[in-house]
Amino acid sequence: MADEGGQDRELPASERKIRKAREEGQVARSRDLGHFAALAVGGAVLVAFAPLLVERLRQLLAHGLRFDAHALASSQMMLERLSELGLQFLLVVLPLGLVMALVAVAAALGGGGWNFTTKALQPNFTRLNPLTGVVRLFSKDQLVQTLKACLLALVLGLVGALYLRAHLQDFTALLTQALPQALADSGGRIYGGLALLVGVLALFALVDVPLQRFMLLKRLRMSHQEFKQEHKQAEGSPEVKGRIRQRMREASRRRMLAAVPKADLVVTNPTHYAVALRYDEATMAAPRVVAKGADLVAQRIRDLAREHKVPVLEAPPLARALYAHGELEREIPTALFAAVAQVLAYVWQLKAAMAGRGTMPAALPALPVPPDMDPQTKSAQG
Repeated sequence: MADEGGQDRELPASERKIRKAREEGQVARSRDLGHFAALAVGGAVLVAFAPLLVERLRQLLAHGLRFDAHALASSQMMLERLSELGLQFLLVVLPLGLVMALVAVAAALGGGGWNFTTKALQPNFTRLNPLTGVVRLFSKDQLVQTLKACLLALVLGLVGALYLRAHLQDFTALLTQALPQALADSGGRIYGGLALLVGVLALFALVDVPLQRFMLLKRLRMSHQEFKQEHKQAEGSPEVKGRIRQRMREASRRRMLAAVPKADLVVTNPTHYAVALRYDEATMAAPRVVAKGADLVAQRIRDLAREHKVPVLEAPPLARALYAHGELEREIPTALFAAVAQVLAYVWQLKAAMAGRGTMPAALPALPVPPDMDPQTKSAQG
């Protein structure tokens, strides 16, 4: 079977598509199951309440055929009698109709389950297209339904004909019997034929219920393109997710750069890496990384630091180690405490000397950066 795009529908329907089809009113319903349930329950009710029903109908018939001179002389009286008899007849028939309605609902629920939706009631003008109607008329599903209906009608007719032929003399003998006896005997003959028809419908229902389920799933089969499209809708388009991730990175970068002016120090490589540190003795147990970046981001961090008079210090091994192992808004690794402490002390001495509160410190000594923390040293050793 080919879909509208000319692609073969080879993949089974997904749970999402089956759920969407149910919301649109597409549910596997078996007409044969409904016919079987209606005939079986209706026959059982008639058999169980046959004496009561026959007696009640006999009373209605006797009452309806009883006339007097006053009733014949007045047309209004005849109308009242007719209304009275019609109401009494409805009281006999309505309970049976209510039972059959409940049976029809139960058969529908048994075939496809409860499914309440209003989408099936919405107008669909594409069904008015005669070409689409012709295609549906000659589709495989419609052909299967037509053949099954013809086969069911043929089997029911054949079973009924054979039963009548086998009991033809019995039905003929009813003409020679009194009416009460004829009604009783004919009821037994009818029950026998009804049981055969119910058996035939039961066999067809056993085949039709899974058949309708199979045909529905076959109509809902998906092409590879439909499966990919549904997967995109369920999981999200890669392009859309990529744009979302890019915007999240940009927002995170803006927040990170906004923290540079509040930093106490920026350690650089000097050109490839830049890491901004902040330390508050009152609130922090150790310095924290508030911003870090490489290449263009590192250049932006250095520019912001110079713009806001944040000290920028070249310490390549420490910058590389902090960039590789430090996490944003987290304390620096324990192995780098000593090196960062020396750098902060050097910066504070430098600030004090520039403010006239002390002597200018000597050159920054070699920092105790563990070799395994520096990616460049570790790579050279490897």
